[in-house]
Amino acid sequence: MATLAAVDIGANSVRLKIARIVRKRLQVLHEDREVVRLGEAVFRTGSLDPAAMEHTVRVLRRFQKEAQAHQVTSVRVVATSALRDANNSAAFLQWVQAAVGWRVEVVSGVEEGRLIHLGVMANTRISAGRVLLIDLGGGSCELTLSNKGQIEHIYSLPLGAVRLTREFLKHDPPTATELDQMRSYIREEVGRLRRKLTEHKINLTVATSGTPAALSDLWAATEGRTASARANTTVPRAGLLRMAHRISGLSLARRRVLTGIGPRRAEIIIAGSQVFAELFSELELTSFRYLPYGLRDGVLAQMASEADGLGLRRRLESERQNSLMHLAAHYQVDLRFANRVAEHTARLFKLLAPVHMLPAEYSGLLHAAATLHEVGSFISRAGRRRHAFYILSHSELLGYTLQQRRFIAALARFLGKSRITPESPSVRLLSPADRVLLPRAVILLRLARALEQGRRGAVVDIRAKVEARKLRLTLVTRPTGAELEMWAIEREKDYFFEVFGRTLSTVEA
Repeated sequence: MATLAAVDIGANSVRLKIARIVRKRLQVLHEDREVVRLGEAVFRTGSLDPAAMEHTVRVLRRFQKEAQAHQVTSVRVVATSALRDANNSAAFLQWVQAAVGWRVEVVSGVEEGRLIHLGVMANTRISAGRVLLIDLGGGSCELTLSNKGQIEHIYSLPLGAVRLTREFLKHDPPTATELDQMRSYIREEVGRLRRKLTEHKINLTVATSGTPAALSDLWAATEGRTASARANTTVPRAGLLRMAHRISGLSLARRRVLTGIGPRRAEIIIAGSQVFAELFSELELTSFRYLPYGLRDGVLAQMASEADGLGLRRRLESERQNSLMHLAAHYQVDLRFANRVAEHTARLFKLLAPVHMLPAEYSGLLHAAATLHEVGSFISRAGRRRHAFYILSHSELLGYTLQQRRFIAALARFLGKSRITPESPSVRLLSPADRVLLPRAVILLRLARALEQGRRGAVVDIRAKVEARKLRLTLVTRPTGAELEMWAIEREKDYFFEVFGRTLSTVEA
C-alpha cells in the first residue's frame, strides 16, 4: 500500500501532506505547515535571505522525520515563485539536498496552476461548465480557466500577497497613496487578461490558498454563520469589496483579531484582499467559493495517478495530449505525418523492449518528441534540430516536469545526423540517468522517423525478431513499396550497432 508525501515550498509558507492510497482514494494521514517567508527578501533584493533559507531547511528536516515516521514510500518536493525568481536558488536547492536528501523541483507558474487544478478536481465534484480557479500565493497568482474539467488556459501573474506587501505597503495601516499605487499595478496586470477571461461566460469561480480562506471565514462571521456552516460559504462580490476596503484601513493589531485572519496572515491580508477585489471588479465576477485544496493536493494526485491509484491517468494523458496538439498547431506541424511517426515510435518501443530496456515512462516522452520533432522548421529548415531544442526546452507542456521537457527537447535535437556528446548543452541539462538513456531513446525515434521518410504512410506495420546479437525488422508496406524508408533505415544501422551492440537487418513484406 503506497504512502505518499507532497511538500510545497512557497514564497510565504512550507506545507507537507502525507496520504495513503486506499481503494483508489487518498486517505490523508498527516498535514503540517509553517510560515517561513522565503520569498520576502527575493521580492526586495532578488536573492533568498540566508536566515529564511536556514529556517526552511529546519522545517524540511521536521517534515522528513514525519515522512519517515509514516513510512512514506515516495516524496515529491516542489517549489514555486520564490525559487523561480531568486538568483541564488541553486545554492538553496543544493543545501536542501545535502541536509535532507530531497531533490526540489522548481515548477513554472503554468505547471503550478495545472497541479492546483488537478488537486481541486481530484477532490471535488464540480458540475458547473466553465470554471475559473484562483490561487493566490505569496509570490504569484495563478488563474486557471477550465471547461467541464478540462483546462483551457492557465495564466500566472506576479501578484502574490508577500510580493505586493513588500513592494508597495510601507506604513501600517498603508497610506492612500500606497494603496492607489498597488491597486493600479494589480489593475494593469489583470487588465492584460481581461478580454481573454471575459470572452466566455464563467459559471463558477473557486479560490484556493490562505487569502480566500481568511476572507471566506471573515464573511461567514460577518453574516453570523456558525463555524460548522462556513465550509459552504459563497462570498459575493459586494461583500468582498466591503471587506477589502475595511481591512485596508485597519492597523496590524486590529487585523490580527479579525475572525479567520490570524497573526501571520494579518501581515499580508491587505495585499491579498486587494488582488481579489481588483480581479472581481475588472473581470466582473459575481462571487467565489473557497476550497481547501492546493498545490500539494495536486502533487499527491499526480503521484497516485502515475501508479493508477486514483483512476486519474486518463485525465492526465488527456491534458498532456491537448498540450502537445496546441503547441503543434502553433508551430504548424503536419499532424498526419507526426502522428504516424508517433505510432511507429510506440510500436518500436513495445517490440524492442528486450533491447532498449527503457523504463515505461519513456514511452510517453518519445511520443511527445515524435509529435513535436518538426516544430523547429517553423523558424527555418536550416538548423531545425537546434531550433526544435530551443522551442521545446522553453515551452510549457502541461503534465511534464522540467526534466521531462528537457529530455523531450534533447530527443528532438539529436534526431538528425548529430551524435550525442557529453559536452553538448542539451545533454548537460539532463539528469545523470537521462544522459545514460538518451542514446537508446534517440535511436528508437530515428528509426520511427526513417519509417516515414517518404511522408506517405508507406509502412503500415512492423514486426521484429530479437536475437542475442541481431535484430531483424520486417516492414509490412503498401503495394507501392517502401524503398525510400528501407534506405533511411540502412543509414541508421551503424548507430544502432553503436548503441545496442547488435546488427540491424530489414526486410520488406
